[in-house]
Amino acid sequence: MTLPTVPAADVKKRGWRGLMRRLEQEGPLVVTNHDEPEAVIVPVEEYQSLLAIANQARARDAAALDALRRKFDERLAALRARGAGDRLRALARRPARLHGKVRAGSGF
Repeated sequence: MTLPTVPAADVKKRGWRGLMRRLEQEGPLVVTNHDEPEAVIVPVEEYQSLLAIANQARARDAAALDALRRKFDERLAALRARGAGDRLRALARRPARLHGKVRAGSGF
């Protein structure tokens, strides 16, 4: 979707009322200066809607990051348990027995 454009010179020439009239007729406008976009003018309701969408996305991202952090902390807690260092060293000393297969996963 391409938004209608209005040169900055027209904004100066026609004034705020002319700009608002065009906004009502055509919707969001891109203000250009020397054919380069400088700003987008949107109605307040649309701006508030965009802010709400951005805030929801930010909250989802924060929740996902928090869940990932909790999961990581749970896995890391095993390394803090009593005797964890000894168990880890014992595992590292044992030879790997893969029987020709590659194994991957969260548990060993």
